[in-house]
Amino acid sequence: MSFENNRAAGIKSSPSMAIAMAAKKLAAEGRDIIDLSLGEPDFEPPEHVAEAAMQAIRKGGIRYGAPAGMVDLRQAISRKFKVENGLDYTVDEVMVANGAKQILFDVFLATLEPGDEVIIPTPCWVSYGDIVSLHGGEPIYVGCGAASGFKISAKQLEEAITPKTRWLMLNSPSNPTGAIYSAEEYRQIAAVLARYPRVLVVSDEIYEHVLLRDTSFVSFGQACPELRDRTLIVNGVSKAYAMTGWRLGYAAGPKPLIAALNKMQSQSVSCVSPIAQAAALAALTGDQSFVGQGAKTFAGRAKIVAERLAEIDGIDFSPPDGAFYAFIGVQKLLGCKTSNGDVVKDDTVFAACLLQQFGLSSVPGAAFGAPGYIRLSIAASDQELIGACERLAAMVQSLES
Repeated sequence: MSFENNRAAGIKSSPSMAIAMAAKKLAAEGRDIIDLSLGEPDFEPPEHVAEAAMQAIRKGGIRYGAPAGMVDLRQAISRKFKVENGLDYTVDEVMVANGAKQILFDVFLATLEPGDEVIIPTPCWVSYGDIVSLHGGEPIYVGCGAASGFKISAKQLEEAITPKTRWLMLNSPSNPTGAIYSAEEYRQIAAVLARYPRVLVVSDEIYEHVLLRDTSFVSFGQACPELRDRTLIVNGVSKAYAMTGWRLGYAAGPKPLIAALNKMQSQSVSCVSPIAQAAALAALTGDQSFVGQGAKTFAGRAKIVAERLAEIDGIDFSPPDGAFYAFIGVQKLLGCKTSNGDVVKDDTVFAACLLQQFGLSSVPGAAFGAPGYIRLSIAASDQELIGACERLAAMVQSLES
């Protein structure tokens, strides 16, 4: 007997989470595993963030709250957008959710009709397409290769838009590639969208503060103010403040859209934990030196990984501009044989061999809509990253053509 409807049956569990669980199982069995599958800062949030959460508990009053989030937190988010991004949003144009992922669930639940299309440039985060499908939409994947910097062009966008197109999904800095769109690239996209007023934009900017080189970040909303009434900006505290488990994301957009998202939230999770909201308020309004130091730490790690990967023949790798991942091309190694005689027919087999034989957990590029790659998180210690690169090199050296 099946307990799933057709829509649920067509959805996969998160590939990166499944791989992380497999790595943890091997580690529990006593295997020496370096797990670089999940994108999660490996240090704790600022002390004042933890203290704010504990104070919220001590003071009591931890009860149901407004679906949109606490007013003082939404005010802080509004100030953040004004100060950091030059964007003006009122409190009623801001909402708080249980992570950025929930915002995507809410927006597609609230807006998609069966058969509506969502354009998703690939490589992309593993969950985008499945979230669209789960809510009756049709993900339209547009391949954006290394030659284009893993970014969608205005020409590609024009060709992908149909009468059924409802949303364009953007992510900068990108997971998994670390690509960052420039203001000019955004304006070229906006010029296309100007001819299609029905098409809305979700801009996932969760990695805004994780900048690894000299490339600066610009919000889509700042680059394309003329599309303000058609744009939802998604962000959160998970990456910049190392608060992944707190599950707190936020969004800003036109008031009617935010109201629709709040309605979805009121009927699903009711509200976000007031403890997490108190912690997020402290993060956004407190000392921001942690954010800059975190970015500096990741930049140093990215440099270590880039130097080590440059020494491995047979792979392709371009240092990322943002986020905390290394997206590594292994196309040249496909078709080779392992020491066991198995053929590495694709990136999924490559990643499985890397884990089982060499104890390094990665995510195959197929999960991101980009077969022929693997993704390693660089959110780990210098020692772990050096060891990971050594294990990858050993894997590559062991292959026979």
